[in-house]
Amino acid sequence: MTMKVEPDLNFIKYVKSAGGDTLKKCYQCATCSVVCPLSSDTKPFPRKEMIWAQWGLKDKLVGDPDVMLCHQCGDCTTYCPRGAKPGDVLGAIRAYAYTHFGFPQGIAKLASSGKNLPLLIGIPAALILLVWIISGGMHIPDAETFKSVGLTHFFGHWDFHYLTKNVFVIDIIFLPVAAFALFAAYRGVSAMWKQMDANTGVESNFRPSAKQFVLEFLWPSIVETVQHKRFNECGTNKNRVNGHLPLLLSFIGLFIVTNYAFVVKDIIGVAYPSLHGPISQMNPIKLLANVSAIAMIIGVGILWSNRNKMEKEQNVSATFYDWFLIIEIMAVGVTGLGAELMRLAGVATISYLFYYLHLVSVFMLFFYMPYTKFAHMVYRTVAMAFEKYRDSNFVRHDT
Repeated sequence: MTMKVEPDLNFIKYVKSAGGDTLKKCYQCATCSVVCPLSSDTKPFPRKEMIWAQWGLKDKLVGDPDVMLCHQCGDCTTYCPRGAKPGDVLGAIRAYAYTHFGFPQGIAKLASSGKNLPLLIGIPAALILLVWIISGGMHIPDAETFKSVGLTHFFGHWDFHYLTKNVFVIDIIFLPVAAFALFAAYRGVSAMWKQMDANTGVESNFRPSAKQFVLEFLWPSIVETVQHKRFNECGTNKNRVNGHLPLLLSFIGLFIVTNYAFVVKDIIGVAYPSLHGPISQMNPIKLLANVSAIAMIIGVGILWSNRNKMEKEQNVSATFYDWFLIIEIMAVGVTGLGAELMRLAGVATISYLFYYLHLVSVFMLFFYMPYTKFAHMVYRTVAMAFEKYRDSNFVRHDT
């Protein structure tokens, strides 16, 4: 059987520039697939991905679920006799895939390069500043007012008791951002699923219903992700779970806090305007918010330290793809906690500054989520669901 190879040279250049600079050192000894704790006997990786990357087979790689299933344990790098770093190569391929499947392509390409960082920061910073000016809230309250209202008048105040102006403006900004991010992520993973389906050559006996897909494939994958089951199987970089786990739990905690605030202030607050003020420090939800913020800073701090260590001790290349997310999450945690601490200290000016920067960083985190390393949370989960689907009775397996 012959195979026509049409290498994509630009793809090879990208992989080498995005952390896969050791790609050409691989000579297909298969040590990486043998030592990888996540590689199966029937579908081993990353050996095949290394040869495909050397050949520039972009279409096979972006539609390869094993690329997303790699957790970058580091065992392949540790034991490679040639000094290649398969985990970093697969990381570079994942970064390419997020841009390749990104929707719309203009934003996906903008978020893929460090040279665009001024725009990536400048666009949300200018947008929120403009809204702040237009809202009429761009003034610093006196000490007495600030003590009673805190940051709830950041975007100004009106006498409409059923919904505060601050909550209204924040809804106008962030509800569309969240909807856009979810839609863009859906478009991306849908395109990836179709590519995986075509590349794997699976033939369905019959399609699962939406309910069957969620209960049998997607939900078990989400549970596995939350439990960090595969991270715990890692060897060389097993300590990454010490950063990932508190970070994941912090996002779950903040998700609960955000939804609580939305329900209380936007819905229940219509009937009970007294709920519009700052949440008491003794409120369990407020405690959860503060604990989650601290967990976020600790978790991303551990990842920051681990990344520095990997770059120094394992000669791992520093990439925009890795550092953008680490710094962005740290910015969200530090600015949010800083705004809260300054509010408690009664320092309105600095608290307002921190809060503005917090809004900008939160906007960036979610708006660019479908195109940055943050997207692996969605893409990897869907790849895990595809793995379960591929091995299920829904797919015909030729013997």
